[in-house]
Amino acid sequence: MASSKEYLDFVLEQLSDLNDITYKAMMGEYIIYYQGKIVGGIYDNRFLVKPTKSAKSLMPDAPFELPYKGAKGMLLVEETDNKDFLKKLFDSMLSELPAPKKKR
Repeated sequence: MASSKEYLDFVLEQLSDLNDITYKAMMGEYIIYYQGKIVGGIYDNRFLVKPTKSAKSLMPDAPFELPYKGAKGMLLVEETDNKDFLKKLFDSMLSELPAPKKKR
């Protein structure tokens, strides 16, 4: 099942307090970038983020879910309606995320 554009729009609105949020549509799903780094994505209308140390600390009870078959587990963000929490989550994760790969 692909994610809806409406859910993407909702998540982007919740992240609107952050600078430099972008996304890329990929096979019916959406990859979410913060300052050029992949933070997570929207898969089957679920907002999932990479399981960084700070994300696990801020969401200790968050379930690990697979974005798609064969992928690594990611953390389900359940507080999607809390803009302040999302800003704190993304800001804390930023330094732990790998730099974008150089394009050839």
